[in-house]
Amino acid sequence: MLRLPVSKLKDGMVLRQSLFNTAGGSYLVKGQPVTIDYIRKLRQIGIQSVTVTSMDPAHKLPPPPDVIEEKTRINAISTVYNTFQSIEENGTLDTTALQRVTDSIVFDLFENRNNLVQLTDIRAHDAYTFAHSVNVAVLSAMMGMLCHMPRDEISLITLGGLLHDLGKVDVSSDILTKNRGLSDREFKIIKKHPLDGSRRILNVSDLPKKSILATIAAQHHEHIDGSGYPNGITGNEMHRYAKITAIADVYDALTSERPYKKAYMPNIAYNIMHNISKGQFDQDLLDTFFNNVALYPEGAVLKTTFGFAVVKESRFGRTTTPTIILFADTNGKLLNERSVIDLYEMPDGAKSIQVVPTGNELYHFIHELGVDPSYYLEEERKKDAAAGIKSSGVSTAPRAQLN
Repeated sequence: MLRLPVSKLKDGMVLRQSLFNTAGGSYLVKGQPVTIDYIRKLRQIGIQSVTVTSMDPAHKLPPPPDVIEEKTRINAISTVYNTFQSIEENGTLDTTALQRVTDSIVFDLFENRNNLVQLTDIRAHDAYTFAHSVNVAVLSAMMGMLCHMPRDEISLITLGGLLHDLGKVDVSSDILTKNRGLSDREFKIIKKHPLDGSRRILNVSDLPKKSILATIAAQHHEHIDGSGYPNGITGNEMHRYAKITAIADVYDALTSERPYKKAYMPNIAYNIMHNISKGQFDQDLLDTFFNNVALYPEGAVLKTTFGFAVVKESRFGRTTTPTIILFADTNGKLLNERSVIDLYEMPDGAKSIQVVPTGNELYHFIHELGVDPSYYLEEERKKDAAAGIKSSGVSTAPRAQLN
């Protein structure tokens, strides 16, 4: 997993994330090689960086499995888009379509419950709200499942995630897609959307349990320490579903690219939500959430106290301490033998991770190294498949030619 500037993409690299447009259609599906035309399209719509499975087009590493199926995500984004259109034009919702999407998301989550949450999708900037709503629904449902909620409650919180930003239909698209920070006046307008969304939900006549759904919309920007908006309520006053949705909302916003900010890696989002924003979220729910998020996605390059490594895998409940493949020393010199290290088994394993290079820094490091670290992940996968057991031990590290 390598996050690269779009300017560094080459024909044949395999995209690790799907790119969605406004109505849920995909410009490019993850796992497919990019072409010159698609790279040009990414530039045209303002996407600054994407993640690929390898810098070497010869390495066709498949992306790791998602928690929901691609067709479910595409249909969900399209449904949310149609929902926003319908509520804006005539104040109605297609509750049947929304329930169908909700059921599909919950079904997929239970079917794929052994998969960790990986990277979010890429969105054209005018599609952000719709894809974001789907991700918040998925992440909220995942937390409901981890909290052992009954299935009907998980469905309800999923639907709440799909509708949590409904109030943004009352916000100008110029503000929603602005390519720089908001002015004080614009932020005051944005801060109205939770209550606007709550009001619109309550006005829908055939929406089951709409009072709870309206509460989720109204409270998803509140914080348990009282520092949120629109009403500055505290944890005791927040609905538990809203506390869950608030975590999902912030995480997806942090890890998504916007016109005015880059997408943060999951480990940076973890640090922000645990430390910089400490006290804003329910700690037990926050810990539950990050137990199932790959902070260091499979294939990511890490600088550790042991040297440079590529992430082999992360496991539930151990996401701060992935299993890594060490391939270079601390100076970036390739090792004669690479080794597999489970950081969970190491003293202070989480503290051994120093930097996760991305962008131009990562691109230039790999070129200077002369080998694509994804090769090591590919070789370990082959060893695992051949042996039928988890990879361990050491092997010689060959060089690969990079163009």
